[in-house]
Parts: sequence; C-alpha cells; structure tokens
Amino acid sequence: MPDTLMLSIDAMGGDDAPDIVIRGVEYFLSHAGKNRKIRFLLHGDEAQIEALLAKAPLAKQRSEIIHTETVVAMDAKPSHALRRGKGTSMWNAIASIKTGQARIAVSAGNTGALMAISKLQLRMKEGVQRPAIAAIWPRPVGNAIVLDVGANIDCDETQLCEFAVLGEAYFRALYQKENPTVGLLNIGTEELKGNATVRATHERLNTLDFGLDYQGYVEGGDISVGDIDVIVTDGFTGNIALKTAEGTAKLVGGFVKEALAGNWLSRMLSSLNAVALLKMKKRMDPRNVNGGVFLGLNGIVVKSHGGTDHIGYANALNVAANLAESNFEAEIEKTLAALHDAELDLEMTAEI
Repeated sequence: MPDTLMLSIDAMGGDDAPDIVIRGVEYFLSHAGKNRKIRFLLHGDEAQIEALLAKAPLAKQRSEIIHTETVVAMDAKPSHALRRGKGTSMWNAIASIKTGQARIAVSAGNTGALMAISKLQLRMKEGVQRPAIAAIWPRPVGNAIVLDVGANIDCDETQLCEFAVLGEAYFRALYQKENPTVGLLNIGTEELKGNATVRATHERLNTLDFGLDYQGYVEGGDISVGDIDVIVTDGFTGNIALKTAEGTAKLVGGFVKEALAGNWLSRMLSSLNAVALLKMKKRMDPRNVNGGVFLGLNGIVVKSHGGTDHIGYANALNVAANLAESNFEAEIEKTLAALHDAELDLEMTAEI
C-alpha cells in the first residue's frame, strides 16, 4: 500500500504503557483515523502488546510489532539514555524514521531522553542550531502554538528567530493558515521592556525581511486570550508558563465541580445546563491539546504527555498524522532559507 502512512510508536513509553498506548491507537482508529490509510510500527515487549491487541481489533489489524526487551525509564537522565538507550523501544521508534520504515515517531516516554536520542539519530536541519518543543495552546477561538516549552533553558537571539520560523511553519501546516502571526513573549509590550536577548530578538525580527508576519511583544496573559498564532520564548519560561496553565486549568475545573456538587439547587441547575457544562468541560480538557512536537530535526517526533489517558494519546497520534500528511518539513526548509538569506543581506549591507 504505497499511499499508507506509517507511524512509529514507542509502545513502552509513558506512565501506563503499553496499555494506554494500545488503547490510544484503538481510539484514534475508531475516531480521527477511521478513514485514513495509516499503519503502526509498535516497538516494545511483544507478549504484552499482543495480549493488549487481542482486545483492540482495529489496532491489531493495522499494526506490526517490533520486539524490544528494554525500555528507557521515565526518570532516566538524558546522558544515561544516550549511553544505554540503544535497542530500547524509544531508540528503535526513532531509528525507524532514520531508516525510512516510518514517516513519524510518537512517544510518551522520558522527555529529556527522547530529545537526546532524537537529536543524536536524526540530527538538526541545516540552519537550525537547537530543536524546540512546540505546544498547542487553547484560546477562545482556535489554538495558538507556543515554543520552546522545555528543550532549551538558555537561548540567544539567533535561536529564538529560528524558533519563530519553526513555529510559523508548524502552525501553517497544522491549521492551513497562509500567514500566521508571530509574537515574542515578554514582560510588557513597551519597546524597552525585557532582557537583552528578548530585545535583540525583537530587533532582528523587525529588521529582517523574510516574509514572517511578526507582530511584536506578547504578554503572558495574551497567550490564552490574545490573537497571536505563534508565541516564541525560551524553554525555561515556556515550560513554567505551560505548567502554570495546566495547574490553573485543574484548579478552575475543581472549583466548577465543587460548586455544581453543592446543595440541591446547584445540582438542579447543573442538570438543566448539562449541555453547556459538557461543552465547557470539553474545552478545558487538556487531552484535546496533547502532543508536543520536536521542531528542527531531520524527521518528525511527537511527544505525548506521559500521564495522559488513551484519549489524550489518540490526540497526539492525530497531531502526528496531520503533520505527516502536510508539507510541513518543506515549509520549514523554505522559510529557514529565507531567514538566512535575509541575515546574509543584512550582513553585506552593514559591510558596505
């Protein structure tokens, strides 16, 4: 089947793997993947996976098991994963991209180890210094993309400009928007706000002419309620923002649940507004935006949250499939080339 898309899956990665992984594949195939020509390479313990596939007929029909006896522990250090990771389910899932067996890899395993193994095997795209993790961020209308959310603690202006290119191409591929808007996360929108790196990045993005719709600074509150499509920041700040948002969503969800389960009047009102409440619950559900993408590699790797359930894992698979079916990598290379041409022109102008 030449038109079939092959996804490489680290079946042993995640807090409740391989159970959640196989259930996620089954859920994906019964919903978003129902009418798509997609198959799966499942890397992991064959006996465990076979037993789970016996209860997942759709997944069993479309999967091939690549037996591996070892896994990367969820608490393993990246350096240890690089030394001892060869032959693990995570390593082999990434290797399948390198060998051409699969188009894209998905893992819910250790984030640091996954990034280190992916970078070692796939290498960086030409013109990219470091990879970035991009997260889907819900808004009142549609979603935004925020990057980096954890791959790089410290970044300079060159790397942040590259993140802007990677995020813009990702958003364009995922949501088919011709010219996404890009903003730079800062503590204020005034020109003099921010540290030296943020100000230098702002100046470069304003000066370089390579087709990016750069809108300037974005404040933290605008990530969720603003209208900027791609928000760029370093991994330290982005990860704190992400974890804060996840915690706030849980807090608000708990408040709502507590209020509706109060007295008899609250329970009666909640039953009368059941449809609206279910809609709100769905919009607040973090499973619907599960699936962070490692951008900048010679291959596509999607990181699922390690503690998600089968529905969240299925959403990560959907993100992977959507990217694999797009012209995402070609768009990245095209915009990266435009960025570096613009940088070269600026340097030549400065020398004259």
